[in-house]
Amino acid sequence: MGEVEPGPGGPLEPPEPPEAAATRRPGGIRVLKRNMKHNGSRNCLNRRSRFGSRERDWLREDVKRGCVYLYGADTTTATTSSSAVPSSSSDLHLVLCTVETPASEICAGEGRESLYLQLHGDLVRRLEPTERPLQIVYDYLSRLGFEDPVRIQEEATNPDLSCMIRFYGEKPCQMDHLDRILLSGIYNVRKGKTQLHKWAERLVVLCGTCLIVSSVKDCQTGKMHILPLVGGKIEEAKRRQHSLAFSSAGAQAQTYHVSFETVAEYQRWQRQASKVVSQRISTVDLSCYSLEEVPEHLFYSQDITYLNLRHNFMQLERPGGLDTLYKFSQLKGLNLSHNKLGVFPVLLCEITTLTELNLSCNGFHDLPREIGNLLNLQTFCLDGNLLTTLPDELGNLQQLTSLGISFNNFSKIPNVLEKLTMLDKVVMAGNCLEVLNLGVLIRMSHVKHVDLRMNELKTVMTENLEGNKHVTHMDLRDNQLTDLDLSSLCSLEQLHCERNQLRELTLSGFSLRTLYANWNRLTAVNVYPVPSLLTSLELSRNLLECVPDWACEAKKLEILDMSYNLLTEVPVRILSSLTLRKLMVGHNHIHGLPALVEHIPLEVLDVQHNVLSRLPDTLFSKALNLRYLNASANSLESLPSACAGEESLSALQLLYLTSNLLTDQCIPVLVGHPHLRILHLANNQLQTFPASKLNKLEQLEELNLSGNKLKAIPTTIANCKRLHTLVAHANNISIFPEILQLPQIQFVDLSCNDLTEILIPETLPATLQDLDLTGNTNLVLEHKTLDMFSHITTLKIDQKPLPTTDATVTSTFWSHGLAEMAGQRNKLCVSALAMDNFAEGVGAVYGMFDGDRNEELPRLLQCTMADVLLEEVQHSTNDTVFMANTFLVSHRKLGMAGQKLGSSALLCYIRPDTADPTSSFSLTVANVGACQAVLCRGGKPVPLSKVFSLEHDPEEAQRVKGQKAIITEDNKVNGVTCCTRLLGCTYLYPWVLPKPHISSTPLTIQDELLILGNKALWEHLSYLEAVNAVRHVQDPLAAAKKLCTLAQSYGCQDNVGAMVVYLNIGEEGCTCEMNGLTLPGPVGFASTATIKDTPKPTTPSSSSGIASEFSSEMSTSEVSSEVGSTASDEHNTVGLEASLLPRPERRCSLHPTPNLGVFQRQPSCATFSSNQSDNGLDSDDDQPVEGVITNGSRVEVEVDIHCCRGRDSENSPTLPKNSSTPCSEEHARGLFFGIRRQNSVNSGILLPTNKDKMELQKSPSTSCLYGKKLSNGSIVPLEDSLNLIEVATEAPKRKTGYFAAPTQLEPEDQFVVPRDLEEEVKEQMKQQQESRPEPEPREEGRAEPLEEFDTAL
Repeated sequence: MGEVEPGPGGPLEPPEPPEAAATRRPGGIRVLKRNMKHNGSRNCLNRRSRFGSRERDWLREDVKRGCVYLYGADTTTATTSSSAVPSSSSDLHLVLCTVETPASEICAGEGRESLYLQLHGDLVRRLEPTERPLQIVYDYLSRLGFEDPVRIQEEATNPDLSCMIRFYGEKPCQMDHLDRILLSGIYNVRKGKTQLHKWAERLVVLCGTCLIVSSVKDCQTGKMHILPLVGGKIEEAKRRQHSLAFSSAGAQAQTYHVSFETVAEYQRWQRQASKVVSQRISTVDLSCYSLEEVPEHLFYSQDITYLNLRHNFMQLERPGGLDTLYKFSQLKGLNLSHNKLGVFPVLLCEITTLTELNLSCNGFHDLPREIGNLLNLQTFCLDGNLLTTLPDELGNLQQLTSLGISFNNFSKIPNVLEKLTMLDKVVMAGNCLEVLNLGVLIRMSHVKHVDLRMNELKTVMTENLEGNKHVTHMDLRDNQLTDLDLSSLCSLEQLHCERNQLRELTLSGFSLRTLYANWNRLTAVNVYPVPSLLTSLELSRNLLECVPDWACEAKKLEILDMSYNLLTEVPVRILSSLTLRKLMVGHNHIHGLPALVEHIPLEVLDVQHNVLSRLPDTLFSKALNLRYLNASANSLESLPSACAGEESLSALQLLYLTSNLLTDQCIPVLVGHPHLRILHLANNQLQTFPASKLNKLEQLEELNLSGNKLKAIPTTIANCKRLHTLVAHANNISIFPEILQLPQIQFVDLSCNDLTEILIPETLPATLQDLDLTGNTNLVLEHKTLDMFSHITTLKIDQKPLPTTDATVTSTFWSHGLAEMAGQRNKLCVSALAMDNFAEGVGAVYGMFDGDRNEELPRLLQCTMADVLLEEVQHSTNDTVFMANTFLVSHRKLGMAGQKLGSSALLCYIRPDTADPTSSFSLTVANVGACQAVLCRGGKPVPLSKVFSLEHDPEEAQRVKGQKAIITEDNKVNGVTCCTRLLGCTYLYPWVLPKPHISSTPLTIQDELLILGNKALWEHLSYLEAVNAVRHVQDPLAAAKKLCTLAQSYGCQDNVGAMVVYLNIGEEGCTCEMNGLTLPGPVGFASTATIKDTPKPTTPSSSSGIASEFSSEMSTSEVSSEVGSTASDEHNTVGLEASLLPRPERRCSLHPTPNLGVFQRQPSCATFSSNQSDNGLDSDDDQPVEGVITNGSRVEVEVDIHCCRGRDSENSPTLPKNSSTPCSEEHARGLFFGIRRQNSVNSGILLPTNKDKMELQKSPSTSCLYGKKLSNGSIVPLEDSLNLIEVATEAPKRKTGYFAAPTQLEPEDQFVVPRDLEEEVKEQMKQQQESRPEPEPREEGRAEPLEEFDTAL
């Protein structure tokens, strides 16, 4: 069948049957009309929207071909009830076209005027006739991160993409949006407050700030009555049903009564009119309505003073376009930001009444000279454009007090700013300034605030020694400065210079009040004279070795932050300061704190991560205002005591002493702080906690005693009535504490202890939300206890291991532990994914998802991302390709939930390494956002992830800035998120993308563990500290718990999640026979099995190794039927002797079996279902086949297995029945056949492939388009023949993931002996019995190919 050429530039049509010719449209566009049903949960189409094979074949011929889903207009109509229900068109057109097809051609074929584009379910834009819809889709997918053209073509055909990009044949509109723009209808109207006037039918319009009443017949030419409503009132007319009385403001107020027919109309008008009359000034908000022009009736509202048209697509030359806005004679404020105008509307300069004009994010390259006509303009916002210069006429605006030109392309401060004498701020963040000339600022004597953050500043120049006495605030954050001398700014009060590369900083101290210089490389900070007005000084994360002398002499200093420096001591003058309220000197090398002689007003003291062995003896007696003390990660052996008799004077409320050397001797000291609310004593050397001491801490709300040697929690904990959190994991507690009677208890963590039973009261506290009992191996919970715990939101207990078919054959390559803590948040927005046996045991997958403030997206990703990865590894063996596509497809599958919400994501995939022969496994890590993974190799941390944030990634910040995003002062994209790459948040495209960072590394014997954590974990723990903290912890669950506990003790108040994966990749993890593992012998012979030094997992729920080649949840019979094995003890001895074959060594993933290089026939033993007759044949056969042995429930027969390795079975020569097959070394050692697993990463390797199919597999994405889809959703290449192996691979298997197929046998999946093979079976059996070759010794140094699963028969 030939193709039809529709015309120049048009799409190619697929061949069509004659009956379909009637559906063809002009212009050569192929249109498929189908009735589609919408998915209510995600507003995307279901599977029935996919086109057929003919259309798919047509697309396959050229990657520049594709399809566009053309939706009908979605409208929302009002019903007789008070609510509105959506009614969407069920007719959807699928248009086949090419990337060269313009919108005009599609419109001609559809008989429509225009096409409309909607991104992320948000605004709808009319396409220009020359725009190409398919090219728009391809460009969109390419910018998301897809690179393969075939995969882009495939993704473009997916209807789920409509949640991100969608085309309409008509402009969609929602009724609630129309109501806010304009309400109109024909109703009965009566004028006046009295009943002198009669009711008459009139056309009533509510638009803007006015009610318009006109004659029905002469509504366009007749007399119109306009009633201003701002400041007026709206009342219900009681004498007539469903009537409203509209009244204007003022002494001569007019009133109109309008009678509505339905309650719904009455409520719509009342709701909208009430908003208008409640305003004090005449404001009309028409933002985010996809408007191209303002409504015609809006021009009757001549009292409008503020008009908001933000986020629309306003046009210039239209009846209600921008060129007509000058008709609003009283307009003072106009917002036209985010309208993509491209060219400045010159006629706006005729609205001389404007005092506020916002034209941000419109793509302006220049401003017209007529801008000087806006003499009354006071606020002018031009952020997010492409401006490089400002016209001199702008200097005429002498009343201008605020000018925003941030995120443009200015390379210097415009000279015209010198003329704007009323301007007190220069806001030029996000431009291209490389040099700051302070002489320019001297000439601008009116400027006090200068904002130059996120430029490219490298140098600050001073023309002369003349000082600047005008600039008071300077913001130079996120530049490239190495040295900064601002000593000429004599009046400088506040300086921001964070995240530069400063080595030295020089300032004037005459007026200095606050200084922020964090995240630099400062070794010296010079301020002269002494800043007597300084109140806040932040110099954290620098290279300072001592506190500056001038800081010690500052008389008004209240806050000093010098954490993460190289300090060795704290000066006496600092600690004894009479004004200092907050001192942060953590993460230094301080050996001791000076003694206190006088009382000090210190309220917050942070000295964590130092080398302190003791605290000052008079700390608590002199610092009576101290509320917060964090001395974690030191070497404290004791605590100072409060003064005798003055216990009540202590105001200490939060005390963090984690990771010290404290013993039971410190407990009595705590009694001196009766106001303690939070107490952390984790990872110390506590053995007991005296009951009498705990009894006196009645105000305690949170208690953390994890990582000690406690055997019990005192019963006096019942007196802590305000306690809501108890964390005591990783102890030796054997008795469940009496905490279930506390009225406010919410969170209890007693994991990794020695609990054996739980004594619970008759009723549990209603506040209990989280109870963690994992890791208590001897704990047995009765059904009654579990029933009582059923109301708890989160109950964590160990799952008992299921019986396995071969319990001794286990591998312990990896095991994991997971910990998640909500902190002081009410909800947990962190989810994790952990699958120790992924893709049927050939790998493992671990993931961490952090939704920041939402919990929906992390849970969606937790449930779907493993399945997406399972699909992608079948499309490609390139780790970069399948990992990137996994993230991009997961991004699409989020649907409507991902339009406004976003989540960081981290995915780690361990699989057999096929690229590096010296490595057994490889680790591939991909991430977006702030979740990170760290590998411990030889005791050293190896970061595998990249933090995508504006603060830590200059390249990403430059990309986002170049795309003209507005980055707020708190370093967030459009004020939403600090991350530049997330899954979800599609409405922030193209600034926030889902393309991940990907890294791969071969795992070696030196790799000890892998740590996954969310943003909060790594903000408070360094890589090295995290690795050292868990290296020697035996249980991965206890290790993960420890990391979360450390983060909370170091100041984390947010959600924190940690996962620790222990790796055992060395030879000691091998399960081969040559390494000490004896496996079951040949069929029918019992053999013992021993494992050499197999470590026992401490926590069954969190520690699990790779199972052997079969699932641990499958019975022996299921395994036999699945792989054709005869490993059963029920077999007849006679039959066993007749079919005995040499048994090969069993191999693990570390030592795979060598490849079978050529096509071979290998006789083997297979187990068949008892669904056949007793003789192993169909019931029509009279004589049993010789060599077929029956045992009642099974039929055993030696069959000829066609091993499909190396080349296509169709192209292999057929061996004569009587010819002897030469035995290779593998054949001599034993008989194997390759099993292609449906969900295996190397599924495409073990199947025969012809030339066409090999070419097809070169593209990682073609298998979905042209492959065969199995019942479990996986895609496999098409088969050319059906032999016994292919029948076996179609048998049900245990799937990895959340949607597991049943493992029971199906009738169509059972083995049968084809009649044409009966004679061949007999001949093979005779040959085997006559001559049996001896096994040859295995060659040492033989190259072992990876990623193969061989099963001995």
